[in-house]
Amino acid sequence: MQRTDDSHFGPKEQLRSVGLRVTAPRVAVLDMVARNPHSDADEISAAVRNELGKVSTQAVYDVLRACVGAGLLRRIEPAGSPARFETRTGDNHHHLVCRNCGIVVDVDCAVGAAPCLTPSDAGGFVIDEAEVTFWGLCESCR
Repeated sequence: MQRTDDSHFGPKEQLRSVGLRVTAPRVAVLDMVARNPHSDADEISAAVRNELGKVSTQAVYDVLRACVGAGLLRRIEPAGSPARFETRTGDNHHHLVCRNCGIVVDVDCAVGAAPCLTPSDAGGFVIDEAEVTFWGLCESCR
């Protein structure tokens, strides 16, 4: 399911729009990721526990899996880093990652609409998305 960033809708409306039951952990996870894009599961779990009290790590992983599957969250996996989550979905944007501090920043498509990059040989695939990670040093680490 292709979605764009629905962050202008509240998490309850987002969950309902994709047929997911509204629960406190789901709302807390969506709120946390919207406030802190590119957070990993441990950061999300800690923030959700801080807000709601006792919530298991497995419950947070289950929420993340359900929200990624429903297109509410996007999971990215920069090399050498734990999976990170963001609310910006369905627009085929890319990421900049600092080799020193690990900060992740969104960057729009290199050229035009998705997939915005085309391989020299598609090998029979119909390509609908390109995922690019640019690596370097952020302004603070230079």
